[in-house]
Amino acid sequence: MLNKFLLLLLIIPIFKCSITAQNKYNLSQFGSESLQFIKQPTKWESNDWLKLGLISAGTILIMQTDLTVREEFLKDKTYNESFPIEAGRIWGEVYTTVFITGSFGLHGLITNDLSTKKIGFEIVQSAIYAGVITQFLKVAVGRARPLTNRGSATYHQFTLLDDDFHSLPSGHTTLAFSLSTVLSKNSKTDFLKIISYLPAVLTAVSRIYQDKHWVSDVFLGGIIGYFAAEFITDVHEKNNGAKIVPGQQISIIIPLN
Repeated sequence: MLNKFLLLLLIIPIFKCSITAQNKYNLSQFGSESLQFIKQPTKWESNDWLKLGLISAGTILIMQTDLTVREEFLKDKTYNESFPIEAGRIWGEVYTTVFITGSFGLHGLITNDLSTKKIGFEIVQSAIYAGVITQFLKVAVGRARPLTNRGSATYHQFTLLDDDFHSLPSGHTTLAFSLSTVLSKNSKTDFLKIISYLPAVLTAVSRIYQDKHWVSDVFLGGIIGYFAAEFITDVHEKNNGAKIVPGQQISIIIPLN
Protein backbone atom coordinates (compact mmCIF):
# COMPACT_ATOMS: atom_id res chain seq x y z
CA MET A 1 0.00 0.00 0.00
CA LEU A 2 1.09 3.55 -0.60
CA ASN A 3 1.94 5.61 2.48
CA LYS A 4 0.29 8.72 1.12
CA PHE A 5 -2.52 9.68 -1.20
CA LEU A 6 -1.95 8.56 -4.80
CA LEU A 7 -3.19 11.06 -7.35
CA LEU A 8 -4.00 9.36 -10.62
CA LEU A 9 -4.61 12.04 -13.26
CA LEU A 10 -6.60 10.92 -16.24
CA ILE A 11 -7.00 13.13 -19.27
CA ILE A 12 -10.06 11.75 -21.00
CA PRO A 13 -11.10 13.15 -24.39
CA ILE A 14 -14.85 13.71 -24.75
CA PHE A 15 -16.44 13.89 -28.17
CA LYS A 16 -19.58 15.38 -29.55
CA CYS A 17 -21.17 13.00 -32.03
CA SER A 18 -24.22 13.06 -34.23
CA ILE A 19 -25.55 9.75 -32.90
CA THR A 20 -28.48 8.07 -34.59
CA ALA A 21 -31.37 6.39 -32.80
CA GLN A 22 -29.77 3.00 -33.47
CA ASN A 23 -27.57 3.44 -30.39
CA LYS A 24 -29.50 4.24 -27.23
CA TYR A 25 -27.01 2.67 -24.81
CA ASN A 26 -29.61 1.04 -22.59
CA LEU A 27 -30.27 -2.43 -21.15
CA SER A 28 -32.14 -3.52 -24.26
CA GLN A 29 -29.15 -2.70 -26.47
CA PHE A 30 -26.80 -4.34 -23.98
CA GLY A 31 -28.85 -7.54 -24.14
CA SER A 32 -28.98 -7.69 -27.94
CA GLU A 33 -25.28 -6.90 -28.30
CA SER A 34 -24.37 -9.47 -25.66
CA LEU A 35 -26.21 -12.11 -27.68
CA GLN A 36 -24.38 -10.89 -30.77
CA PHE A 37 -21.07 -11.20 -28.93
CA ILE A 38 -21.83 -14.77 -27.84
CA LYS A 39 -22.77 -15.75 -31.40
CA GLN A 40 -19.62 -14.28 -32.94
CA PRO A 41 -17.65 -17.57 -33.22
CA THR A 42 -20.43 -19.01 -35.39
CA LYS A 43 -19.82 -16.19 -37.87
CA TRP A 44 -16.05 -16.32 -37.89
CA GLU A 45 -14.25 -16.66 -41.20
CA SER A 46 -10.88 -18.26 -41.87
CA ASN A 47 -8.91 -15.14 -40.90
CA ASP A 48 -10.72 -14.97 -37.54
CA TRP A 49 -9.79 -18.59 -36.75
CA LEU A 50 -6.26 -17.79 -37.88
CA LYS A 51 -6.12 -14.95 -35.31
CA LEU A 52 -7.27 -17.34 -32.58
CA GLY A 53 -4.62 -19.83 -33.63
CA LEU A 54 -1.90 -17.18 -33.60
CA ILE A 55 -2.97 -15.94 -30.16
CA SER A 56 -2.93 -19.49 -28.78
CA ALA A 57 0.43 -20.23 -30.37
CA GLY A 58 1.82 -16.91 -29.16
CA THR A 59 0.70 -17.62 -25.59
CA ILE A 60 2.31 -21.07 -25.64
CA LEU A 61 5.50 -19.63 -27.14
CA ILE A 62 5.71 -16.90 -24.50
CA MET A 63 5.19 -19.53 -21.80
CA GLN A 64 8.64 -20.81 -22.65
CA THR A 65 10.07 -17.53 -21.30
CA ASP A 66 7.98 -17.38 -18.10
CA LEU A 67 10.65 -18.67 -15.72
CA THR A 68 13.41 -16.55 -17.25
CA VAL A 69 11.35 -13.37 -17.11
CA ARG A 70 10.33 -14.04 -13.51
CA GLU A 71 13.94 -14.56 -12.45
CA GLU A 72 14.90 -11.22 -13.98
CA PHE A 73 12.06 -9.37 -12.24
CA LEU A 74 12.86 -10.98 -8.87
CA LYS A 75 16.44 -9.69 -8.91
CA ASP A 76 15.40 -6.24 -7.68
CA LYS A 77 12.19 -5.71 -5.67
CA THR A 78 13.09 -2.14 -4.66
CA TYR A 79 10.22 -0.69 -6.67
CA ASN A 80 7.53 -3.10 -5.53
CA GLU A 81 5.40 -0.27 -4.11
CA SER A 82 6.68 2.54 -6.29
CA PHE A 83 4.31 4.95 -8.04
CA PRO A 84 4.50 3.38 -11.54
CA ILE A 85 4.00 -0.16 -10.22
CA GLU A 86 1.13 0.79 -7.89
CA ALA A 87 -0.45 3.03 -10.54
CA GLY A 88 -0.40 0.11 -12.95
CA ARG A 89 -2.02 -2.18 -10.39
CA ILE A 90 -4.71 0.41 -9.63
CA TRP A 91 -5.53 0.88 -13.32
CA GLY A 92 -6.38 -2.81 -13.50
CA GLU A 93 -8.55 -2.89 -10.37
CA VAL A 94 -12.31 -3.35 -10.72
CA TYR A 95 -13.01 -0.17 -8.76
CA THR A 96 -11.08 1.92 -11.30
CA THR A 97 -13.25 0.68 -14.16
CA VAL A 98 -16.36 1.25 -12.02
CA PHE A 99 -15.24 4.77 -11.06
CA ILE A 100 -14.45 5.85 -14.62
CA THR A 101 -17.64 4.27 -15.95
CA GLY A 102 -19.63 6.11 -13.29
CA SER A 103 -17.88 9.39 -14.07
CA PHE A 104 -18.78 9.21 -17.75
CA GLY A 105 -22.29 7.98 -16.99
CA LEU A 106 -22.95 10.72 -14.44
CA HIS A 107 -21.63 13.36 -16.82
CA GLY A 108 -23.92 12.01 -19.53
CA LEU A 109 -26.98 12.14 -17.24
CA ILE A 110 -26.25 15.63 -15.91
CA THR A 111 -25.46 17.18 -19.30
CA ASN A 112 -27.71 14.93 -21.39
CA ASP A 113 -24.63 14.16 -23.48
CA LEU A 114 -25.14 10.89 -25.35
CA SER A 115 -21.50 10.77 -26.49
CA THR A 116 -20.30 10.72 -22.87
CA LYS A 117 -22.85 8.05 -22.05
CA LYS A 118 -21.52 6.06 -25.01
CA ILE A 119 -18.00 5.89 -23.57
CA GLY A 120 -19.21 4.85 -20.13
CA PHE A 121 -21.46 2.23 -21.70
CA GLU A 122 -18.59 0.82 -23.78
CA ILE A 123 -16.24 0.67 -20.80
CA VAL A 124 -18.59 -1.38 -18.63
CA GLN A 125 -19.80 -3.49 -21.56
CA SER A 126 -16.34 -4.50 -22.75
CA ALA A 127 -15.20 -5.06 -19.14
CA ILE A 128 -18.06 -7.51 -18.57
CA TYR A 129 -17.43 -9.41 -21.81
CA ALA A 130 -13.68 -9.61 -21.27
CA GLY A 131 -14.09 -10.36 -17.56
CA VAL A 132 -16.40 -13.31 -18.14
CA ILE A 133 -13.99 -14.86 -20.64
CA THR A 134 -11.02 -14.32 -18.33
CA GLN A 135 -12.73 -15.71 -15.24
CA PHE A 136 -13.88 -18.79 -17.14
CA LEU A 137 -10.35 -19.45 -18.38
CA LYS A 138 -8.86 -18.88 -14.93
CA VAL A 139 -11.04 -21.60 -13.45
CA ALA A 140 -10.88 -23.95 -16.45
CA VAL A 141 -7.08 -23.76 -16.83
CA GLY A 142 -6.22 -23.60 -13.11
CA ARG A 143 -2.66 -22.39 -13.49
CA ALA A 144 -0.56 -21.78 -10.37
CA ARG A 145 0.57 -18.22 -9.72
CA PRO A 146 4.35 -17.64 -9.69
CA LEU A 147 4.31 -16.53 -6.04
CA THR A 148 3.27 -20.06 -5.02
CA ASN A 149 6.69 -21.32 -6.21
CA ARG A 150 5.08 -24.36 -7.82
CA GLY A 151 6.59 -23.63 -11.22
CA SER A 152 5.05 -22.37 -14.45
CA ALA A 153 3.64 -25.76 -15.50
CA THR A 154 1.50 -26.60 -12.47
CA TYR A 155 -2.25 -26.77 -13.13
CA HIS A 156 -5.28 -27.67 -10.97
CA GLN A 157 -8.22 -27.34 -13.35
CA PHE A 158 -11.61 -26.11 -12.15
CA THR A 159 -10.38 -24.94 -8.76
CA LEU A 160 -13.15 -22.48 -7.89
CA LEU A 161 -12.08 -21.03 -4.54
CA ASP A 162 -8.29 -21.24 -4.49
CA ASP A 163 -7.00 -18.03 -6.08
CA ASP A 164 -3.48 -19.47 -6.10
CA PHE A 165 -4.56 -21.40 -9.20
CA HIS A 166 -6.18 -18.54 -11.09
CA SER A 167 -3.10 -17.19 -12.83
CA LEU A 168 -3.97 -17.55 -16.53
CA PRO A 169 -5.08 -15.07 -17.85
CA SER A 170 -4.36 -11.96 -15.78
CA GLY A 171 -7.63 -10.34 -14.70
CA HIS A 172 -6.02 -6.97 -13.92
CA THR A 173 -4.42 -6.86 -17.36
CA THR A 174 -7.69 -7.84 -19.02
CA LEU A 175 -9.54 -4.94 -17.38
CA ALA A 176 -6.66 -2.54 -17.98
CA PHE A 177 -6.51 -3.17 -21.71
CA SER A 178 -10.29 -3.24 -22.03
CA LEU A 179 -10.47 0.21 -20.40
CA SER A 180 -7.52 1.66 -22.31
CA THR A 181 -8.80 0.37 -25.64
CA VAL A 182 -12.19 2.03 -25.20
CA LEU A 183 -10.50 5.33 -24.30
CA SER A 184 -8.11 4.96 -27.23
CA LYS A 185 -10.90 4.22 -29.68
CA ASN A 186 -12.72 7.36 -28.54
CA SER A 187 -9.65 9.60 -28.69
CA LYS A 188 -9.43 12.31 -31.31
CA THR A 189 -5.66 12.39 -31.91
CA ASP A 190 -3.07 9.72 -32.61
CA PHE A 191 -1.09 10.89 -29.58
CA LEU A 192 -4.02 10.28 -27.23
CA LYS A 193 -4.77 6.96 -28.91
CA ILE A 194 -1.24 5.78 -28.14
CA ILE A 195 -0.87 7.32 -24.68
CA SER A 196 -4.16 5.72 -23.57
CA TYR A 197 -2.32 2.39 -23.48
CA LEU A 198 0.47 3.58 -21.15
CA PRO A 199 -1.40 2.75 -17.89
CA ALA A 200 -2.38 -0.65 -19.30
CA VAL A 201 1.25 -1.44 -20.07
CA LEU A 202 2.12 -0.42 -16.50
CA THR A 203 -0.55 -2.82 -15.29
CA ALA A 204 1.01 -5.69 -17.21
CA VAL A 205 4.46 -4.87 -15.86
CA SER A 206 3.18 -4.48 -12.29
CA ARG A 207 1.49 -7.90 -12.30
CA ILE A 208 4.79 -9.54 -13.28
CA TYR A 209 6.93 -7.37 -11.01
CA GLN A 210 4.73 -8.04 -7.97
CA ASP A 211 4.95 -11.77 -8.76
CA LYS A 212 1.20 -12.18 -9.26
CA HIS A 213 1.40 -13.42 -12.85
CA TRP A 214 3.64 -14.96 -15.47
CA VAL A 215 4.43 -12.93 -18.59
CA SER A 216 2.23 -15.26 -20.68
CA ASP A 217 -0.67 -14.54 -18.29
CA VAL A 218 -0.53 -10.82 -18.92
CA PHE A 219 -0.09 -11.35 -22.67
CA LEU A 220 -3.31 -13.35 -22.93
CA GLY A 221 -5.17 -11.04 -20.55
CA GLY A 222 -4.21 -8.01 -22.63
CA ILE A 223 -5.33 -9.69 -25.85
CA ILE A 224 -8.74 -10.59 -24.37
CA GLY A 225 -9.29 -7.07 -23.06
CA TYR A 226 -8.26 -5.48 -26.34
CA PHE A 227 -10.42 -7.60 -28.62
CA ALA A 228 -13.51 -7.38 -26.39
CA ALA A 229 -13.28 -3.58 -26.40
CA GLU A 230 -12.51 -3.46 -30.12
CA PHE A 231 -15.57 -5.58 -30.88
CA ILE A 232 -18.03 -3.39 -29.00
CA THR A 233 -16.60 -0.03 -30.12
CA ASP A 234 -16.65 -1.21 -33.75
CA VAL A 235 -20.27 -2.31 -33.42
CA HIS A 236 -21.28 1.10 -32.11
CA GLU A 237 -19.25 2.93 -34.73
CA LYS A 238 -20.96 0.99 -37.51
CA ASN A 239 -24.37 1.69 -35.99
CA ASN A 240 -23.66 5.38 -35.56
CA GLY A 241 -22.23 6.26 -38.92
CA ALA A 242 -21.40 9.53 -37.20
CA LYS A 243 -18.81 12.15 -37.87
CA ILE A 244 -16.79 12.80 -34.73
CA VAL A 245 -15.60 16.32 -33.96
CA PRO A 246 -13.39 17.40 -31.05
CA GLY A 247 -15.21 18.34 -27.89
CA GLN A 248 -13.84 19.15 -24.48
CA GLN A 249 -11.46 17.44 -22.09
CA ILE A 250 -12.08 16.50 -18.49
CA SER A 251 -9.38 15.96 -15.89
CA ILE A 252 -10.30 13.47 -13.18
CA ILE A 253 -8.25 13.16 -9.99
CA ILE A 254 -8.70 9.94 -8.01
CA PRO A 255 -7.48 10.04 -4.39
CA LEU A 256 -6.52 6.58 -3.18
CA ASN A 257 -4.82 5.38 -0.01
